[in-house]
Amino acid sequence: MPLSKAAAAIPLVPAGLDRAAHHRRDPQWLEAAFNSGSARVLLMREGMLFVEGSAPPSAPLQIGAPLPPGRPLLWLGSQAGMLSPKATRIFLGETVKGSPVFALEMPSSFNLDNSPIAGLGVFDDFRAAASALDAFNGGCAATARALFEWHRRHTFCSNCGARTTIEEAGWKRKCEDCGVEHFPRTDPVVIMLAVRGDKCLLGRQKAWRPGFWSCLAGFVEPGETIEQAAAREIFEEAGVRCTTRSDYLFCQPWPFPSSLMIGLILEADEGDITVDESELETARWFTREETASMMAGTNPDAFPPMPFAIAHHVIKAWLERG
Repeated sequence: MPLSKAAAAIPLVPAGLDRAAHHRRDPQWLEAAFNSGSARVLLMREGMLFVEGSAPPSAPLQIGAPLPPGRPLLWLGSQAGMLSPKATRIFLGETVKGSPVFALEMPSSFNLDNSPIAGLGVFDDFRAAASALDAFNGGCAATARALFEWHRRHTFCSNCGARTTIEEAGWKRKCEDCGVEHFPRTDPVVIMLAVRGDKCLLGRQKAWRPGFWSCLAGFVEPGETIEQAAAREIFEEAGVRCTTRSDYLFCQPWPFPSSLMIGLILEADEGDITVDESELETARWFTREETASMMAGTNPDAFPPMPFAIAHHVIKAWLERG
């Protein structure tokens, strides 16, 4: 299904990849596809992406700090399967031209410097690498990271505690003892902008870069709608009551470890801000002029979310409403 113009502008929203789920239960097809001359293979290690260039990997960044220029993914062919017998392999799907697409997660012990691909690229921070990727590459990278993180956390069965094994090309795990099947899950997260007249509500956490502000956000709890979750989270974190009537904007797969960020705008009622200090350092109302200057980079005291994050696009959508 074609993406809307707004959704297509959100980083990590996938496009150009057919997941071809009907192949996941066909081991013979998968093996032949991986060993074919048209196979495309993405490499990861400990959540980092294998990218082009010999420059050192990006240093860890404080949340809200500007991201360094991203580098292109370095796609490999089926020869990547010889790099490590301990690599975890998943099938991501097929390109629009029918090329099979796979991802390999190298074990933490994998030494790049002593491997056949030494000097071709480096494993770089996911945010830094993915910030410049197009919809196809970013979608593949986000899907791979979310799946690998899920495998890392589900080695053992949540039902009986026995070890689980990977099946269906990386899209299922099965318990060896009780037979329970486990499938990847995505956690819905609301990320929202409360607005009142010509002002919007932004908050910040202590660990963030000084001067960095963003939308409020929180997980959807069992038994509630996304609109109810958004209103609840704003009240819990900032003491501001909103109606549950909200405008849905767009969403973003967020593989840290596996969330779906759902962007919303809500109308706020009257009332003072009362911050829950276990959630936020502070929160305040920004005028449209303050918000516009922040997004334009001309506000010396306030910095917005990076374009890589959906929060940036939620704020941008509100400003564009005029």
